[in-house]
Amino acid sequence: MGKLGKKARKFAKKNLQSVLKRQRKVKSFFKKKASKRDGRAQAEDSDGEREEKYSGRNNEVEDFKDISLDIVFGEDDSDMDGDDSDSDGYLSEDTSCSYNGETRIENHLEEYNGGGDLSVQNKEIHLELAKKMKRLNNLKAKDPEFAKFLESSKEHLQTLRDEENYSDEEESDEDGRESTNKMGNLSSSTVDSLCELVKEQNNVPAFVRLLNGYRAACHYGSESPTIVEDSHTFCKILTFMLHEADNIFRKILGISGSNDRKEAILELKNTSKWKTLKPVVKSYLRSTLFLLNEVTDSQILAFALTRLKASIVFFAAFPPLLGRLIKISVHLWATGKGTLSACSLLIIKDVAVVFNSNCFETCMIKAYKAFIDHCKFVDPVLFKHQQFLKSSFIELCSQDLQKAYSKAVVSIQQLAKILQLGLRTKKEAVKKICSWQYANCVDLWVAFISLNIHDYDLQPLLYTIIQIINGVAVLFPGPRYMPLRVKCIQWLNTLSESSGVFIPITSLVLDILEYKIGKESSKPGKDFSFSSAVKLPKHWLKSRNFQDECVFSAIELLAVHFAQWSYHISFPDLATIPLIYLRKFYETTTIESLRRVVKRFIDQVEQNIEFVRKKRDEVTFSPNDQQSVESFLQLEKCGGNAPFTKYYTSVIEKAGSRNLLMNGKISSLEQKKSKGKRQQTPKNAIKVDLAVNAEGNSH
Repeated sequence: MGKLGKKARKFAKKNLQSVLKRQRKVKSFFKKKASKRDGRAQAEDSDGEREEKYSGRNNEVEDFKDISLDIVFGEDDSDMDGDDSDSDGYLSEDTSCSYNGETRIENHLEEYNGGGDLSVQNKEIHLELAKKMKRLNNLKAKDPEFAKFLESSKEHLQTLRDEENYSDEEESDEDGRESTNKMGNLSSSTVDSLCELVKEQNNVPAFVRLLNGYRAACHYGSESPTIVEDSHTFCKILTFMLHEADNIFRKILGISGSNDRKEAILELKNTSKWKTLKPVVKSYLRSTLFLLNEVTDSQILAFALTRLKASIVFFAAFPPLLGRLIKISVHLWATGKGTLSACSLLIIKDVAVVFNSNCFETCMIKAYKAFIDHCKFVDPVLFKHQQFLKSSFIELCSQDLQKAYSKAVVSIQQLAKILQLGLRTKKEAVKKICSWQYANCVDLWVAFISLNIHDYDLQPLLYTIIQIINGVAVLFPGPRYMPLRVKCIQWLNTLSESSGVFIPITSLVLDILEYKIGKESSKPGKDFSFSSAVKLPKHWLKSRNFQDECVFSAIELLAVHFAQWSYHISFPDLATIPLIYLRKFYETTTIESLRRVVKRFIDQVEQNIEFVRKKRDEVTFSPNDQQSVESFLQLEKCGGNAPFTKYYTSVIEKAGSRNLLMNGKISSLEQKKSKGKRQQTPKNAIKVDLAVNAEGNSH
């Protein structure tokens, strides 16, 4: 047998089993002979290839971890929530003392200025001790047994309390601070006399004593020994300090009441007046923040916030307290109602204006996270408050639209990322998209874009959010997701109206009319609010109410869409295909009430088509004349003379009344159910439930 040619050898090498088997044996032989280092390197190479090969799968795992809507902003977006290491104890009422334990520590540190590394080291030690003190206080508050253990070792506790309150070793007692007994209890008459001294003579020692009483009042109930005798004295101290503290601070420092510039405080930072007054101001601010964090009565909270608003400029000297103020205000804004939520919003807006830059971003991010956390569910009761949260957040964003735009880009990109995972049929992402939390985020940015697109260039955001909305509508085409689909079409109509950009929604609306109804369609279903659901229960798909809702929703959505373009020169062409589908639906449906609604809509659209055609036949300009096309029927539009305008108004009014009627029925049913449960519940259980609900609402 002759020698194989080149092509034959190449074929044998690739295809013959004996050749492949011999090659595998040779490779395994050389693998055994290879060194350990070569083997390790080979393993690393193979791992690298495997990682490259399955990099898409690993990225998907990482994507599931980042599926949260607010994860793009991170955990801590500002350094303002730093450790506030100074004490929150009582101030010294000794007139010979400058009652500024903080300044003594600062002066002690300033002695080392110019000492290089020694000064830096001392400051680091001081901050480290302060952090440990704060942790110790938290442990004592959480674990009473740990506090008893500390009391058993008085000498060690003496040192810790001395460091916490920055008091002199000679003047400190066994507890490391002046006892409340030494300061004396404050009665109602004593408070009245102290208030007169402060008002008439600006008496500083009297003001310090009142401030200690204010601190005790703010901590009333959280500390066992207190210098406030009764509730009447408690109210007097709180009212006086909240009313007068800011004016007294400004008189001593020489700052006018209208001066809300943070530079006014920063310029006084090195003066003797400020060094003397700093612990007093700080005690007032800290006590007020403690009060806001502990009190549950909305009227007291609203009053305290209103008065604290006048003193926002003083927070410039205390960044940790400023961070705490933002956190508390955002929480009260999101959880409070009515006046309390409005007062909290004013605090947030003032902080964003006075401290701008980083503070604005902190306020916006915290408000956005709070909005997301409190919009996971929607019902007729919560809807009004959630609308307030949305509008007030947009109002906050309008104070610095450039920074708000950058945050909006990040948030909308996260929405798009979750949608991409959902389109790849990832269950976690689909579940996240089909939720009120995702829908409310989209609704928030739709409102933001609609409000500002005329004054600012928001076209990139507009096109991105349109793609997201269309993607959500495509992802959930079934009849059970009709409420979410209707919401998507409403968003597109809103964006189209505000931007003037034509957004096609006809195909999405006509799909709603094609939903098939079961044989039980003649039976009415249970009362159900479409405005509080993104997904329908299965039993509703066979009810007469579902078919009615499909037709009414389609007519309302098309009416909004046509009303926007009813004066446009292309309206006859725009309405042609929808009319064909509606005529077909009119011929096939057997329910007379629905036939009347569809017939009236068809007649009104046809009248408007004739109206536009007559005007269009009279024009002399070319279709290429864009300016003339845009000005077509503008005078008629301003006057509202088109036949479709009045019809559109009546449709919207009926839609509003229908939603109110449905929500009213649902709320009445819920009230009846709750009354029935109350009748079955014992009186003692009612008291327990009320206490639990009150405690839950306070959090």
